[in-house]
Amino acid sequence: MRSIWRTLDRGLARDIGLVCLADGVVGLSYGAISVGGGGLPLWVPVLLSIVVFAGASQFLFVGIVAAGGNPIAAMIAGLLVNTRHVAFGLAVSDLIGGGWRRLPGSHVMTDENVAFAMGQDDPQQKRAAYWAGGIGIFLCWNVGVVIGGLAGSVITDTDVFGLDAAFPAVLLALVLPALRDRATRTAALIGVVVALAATPFLPPGLPVLLALVGLLFYRTDKPALEVSR
Repeated sequence: MRSIWRTLDRGLARDIGLVCLADGVVGLSYGAISVGGGGLPLWVPVLLSIVVFAGASQFLFVGIVAAGGNPIAAMIAGLLVNTRHVAFGLAVSDLIGGGWRRLPGSHVMTDENVAFAMGQDDPQQKRAAYWAGGIGIFLCWNVGVVIGGLAGSVITDTDVFGLDAAFPAVLLALVLPALRDRATRTAALIGVVVALAATPFLPPGLPVLLALVGLLFYRTDKPALEVSR
C-alpha cells in the first residue's frame, strides 16, 4: 500500500485522500441510520459493508427493509443499482490484473476509484489511483460504518441530526450528472411518476422496481460510436 501511494503524484494523492474522508463520513451516516433509524442490529450494516461494499445499494437495501419492505425486493433493487459495475469492470480490467488480484480488485471497485483511474494518462498512475482509491475508500467506509453504528445505538432518533437526508442525498449525487442527457432525464422522470403513483398501493420496495418501466421510453439519437464512449 505504501508503494502505491508513493507512485501517485502529490495532487492526486490529496484528492483521493479527501474522497476517502468524505466516504467515511457518508459511511458514518449509513451506520447511524441503519442502527438508530432502521432498528437493525449493528452486525447487519457492518456485514453488508464488508461483503457488499456498495454504498448506494446498501442505503437502498436498508431504506426498503426499514420501511417494512420485502428483503428480496430490496436485494433486487440493490443489484440493479450496481449493474453499472459491469461496464466499470470492462474499463478497468487491465488495471486490476489477473490471478489472485481479480477478486479483491473487483471487490473494491467504486465510482470514485474508477473515475480517478480513468482520468490518468500514465499507466502506472492509473493502476495506483485505482488501488489506492479502492483500498482507501474500503477502509474509511467500514470504519465510518462501525463508528456510526455504535453512535446509532445511542442516538435513537437520527432525524434530529438530519442523518435521514444522507440516503436521498447520496442517490441524488449519483444520478445528477446523468440527468444532463435529455433521453436519460425523460426516462428518469417517467420512472419517478410511476413510482410515486404506485407508492400508496404497493408494499415498500416494489415502487422502486416498478420505476424501471421508464427505461422503455429511453431513446437516444447519438451515433453508436459516441454512445460506446
